[in-house]
Amino acid sequence: MPMGYRSLGAALLAASALVAPETAMAQTAREQALEERLARLEAEMQTLRADLVAARTVQAETAAAASQAASASEQAVTRVAALEAKPTAPAEGFRVGSTTFKLGGFVKAVASATRYDDGMLAGGSLGKEFYLPQQIPVGGTSTRDFMANARQTRLFFTSSTPLAGKELKSHIEFDFALATAPPGAQRATNAYTPTLRRAFLTFDKFLIGQEWTTFQNPALLPESTDFVGPLEGTVFVRQMIVQYRQPLAKGLELHLALENPQTETVNTTNAALADNDQDRVPDLVAKLVYKQPNLDLHVAGLVRQLSVHDGGNDDDAMGWGISAGGKVAFGPDKRHDIRFSATYGDGIGRYLGLGYAPDALYDRIALGNRLLKVENFAAFASLKLGWTSNLRSTIAAGYQHADYPGGVIVPGLANVSAYSAAVNLFWSPVKNLDIGIEVRHAEREVANGLKGQMDRLEMAAKYTF
Repeated sequence: MPMGYRSLGAALLAASALVAPETAMAQTAREQALEERLARLEAEMQTLRADLVAARTVQAETAAAASQAASASEQAVTRVAALEAKPTAPAEGFRVGSTTFKLGGFVKAVASATRYDDGMLAGGSLGKEFYLPQQIPVGGTSTRDFMANARQTRLFFTSSTPLAGKELKSHIEFDFALATAPPGAQRATNAYTPTLRRAFLTFDKFLIGQEWTTFQNPALLPESTDFVGPLEGTVFVRQMIVQYRQPLAKGLELHLALENPQTETVNTTNAALADNDQDRVPDLVAKLVYKQPNLDLHVAGLVRQLSVHDGGNDDDAMGWGISAGGKVAFGPDKRHDIRFSATYGDGIGRYLGLGYAPDALYDRIALGNRLLKVENFAAFASLKLGWTSNLRSTIAAGYQHADYPGGVIVPGLANVSAYSAAVNLFWSPVKNLDIGIEVRHAEREVANGLKGQMDRLEMAAKYTF
């Protein structure tokens, strides 16, 4: 090779050797930059993939929620349509401010045909309109009577007001049955005076006002076309009371009450009850009540002071009584039930049978200004048979006997004993409408040995609202 070419080749090789490291370094920096860019792209792709997955999840959840909402909407439309197809339920009462008022009661029409074996009842007597054993005539000849009225129709009003986390309630009730019929009432318009039955208020565990005596359990009275039914066999008093109720266990309650006192007496010559109205201490009553869905039991005790104060001559005596009763439902749909009650006491006559017998004998002269208490026993029992869901019968019987003090004169017409037995059939063609027919036989005996008997066929129609 010529000398000149060798020199040029050497120069080129030297230059290449100088440039090669720089070129290598430049290629390494670019590769690092590319790797960094690739890493960033991969991170961004991963982020995009995560966002895409989340977006698809949200879309799926939204679709499911939309489907559920559509289904719920269809169900709501179906329920609304079903509700609209039903008649609208009437409102329960009406509100004035924070107080809710309600009105209720029933219309009752009664017609009865009666035969008295031993006398006649005077016109306007309550015994013509419902069974009242003390008005069964004695010592006469047989008579017959027919009576129709709507006096047992009843109305009541209630109110309820929230107060301190509890309810302040009131109840006012009246009918037309116990007021003496005005002379000539049946002549044209049959107008009768409304009479107060119950008027009380309740708050928490307290009841104050005119209500059934705590000594009684009115839920035990058997179904009857009559105003009461076996009246001689039951406690039957409504009066002013202050009552406290204390739950003791599930279904078990203790009732304590102070009640209005009244001493009823007869003297040695007159069997008519005297309202002395000179009492000074309230009657005290305690009762245990046990209730379960098909069971209602009670036992009650009464302690009272009898008082007569007559022009400086006075006497007091301690009266007492005990009563127990129950109602037991059984059979298909619990359509049958047995009801019973028994009461015994000394000086408690006015609590039984609307005062069939007196609390005591009192005569300032003949008895030396002494109160002599009268013992009383009364009981009733009934069997209800539900033949179908709207057809039923009740068989009921009641009995009462009064024991007067021995060795003293007792007025000849003073009531000694009474009993009755009845059977009925009730039909309820529609809800709240009851149509019944009943046959009753009863007897009354007085102190001089006279007896009177009564047979009654009675029909009733009652609509409760």
